[in-house]
Amino acid sequence: MDIERFGEQGIRIIFGQAIDDATHESVRRFFLYTSSLRIPGITEIIPSFRSCLISYDRERVGFEDLSELLGEMEDDWREMSLPDVRRMEIPVRYGGDYGPDMDFVCSYSGLSPEDVVEIHAGATYRVYALGFMPGFPYLGPLDRRIYVPRQETPVLKVPQGSVGIAQLQTGIYPFESPAGWRVIGRTMVRLFDHLNPPFSLLNFGDIVRFVRA
Repeated sequence: MDIERFGEQGIRIIFGQAIDDATHESVRRFFLYTSSLRIPGITEIIPSFRSCLISYDRERVGFEDLSELLGEMEDDWREMSLPDVRRMEIPVRYGGDYGPDMDFVCSYSGLSPEDVVEIHAGATYRVYALGFMPGFPYLGPLDRRIYVPRQETPVLKVPQGSVGIAQLQTGIYPFESPAGWRVIGRTMVRLFDHLNPPFSLLNFGDIVRFVRA
């Protein structure tokens, strides 16, 4: 793993250059192990595709000391047993008014709408990261047969629950919002509820499968 400074009160731990299961497993092991220690001075640990971002209070701990401690822990977190992942099914209504970009995806890929749905709903995806907005899951990997580029100009608004694809990822918009991904469907499942802990339906590391509604 590589340790580097990130701003004035951050450390980024990088575990690989590829977005794949092996790198994800390293990120997950490190995140779970380090979070369990409640190290004094660390204020937040955020896992992502290939890295973890650690925010710390520099009045309580310095960059050099914390970096040294994190490096010394590598053998410990690599040997820890991972808990089982959660598996979730998300019902989706594809195409038509629910998936306004389905025609573009078909034109770009040369596939029929039925093919696109079969491929998208026929795979399982990992939650590699949460971000952009509360509860937005970055899911992958997407089958290369339905690879499409992002919108050249993001649309100003898509409905809550819109399911989009872009490059080799798929995701779900938890709220009505601007969007840069190609929307192929919509789910009525609520992904984020600020009144009900733990707030986000999906968490880092979960396995997700889409089901045609």
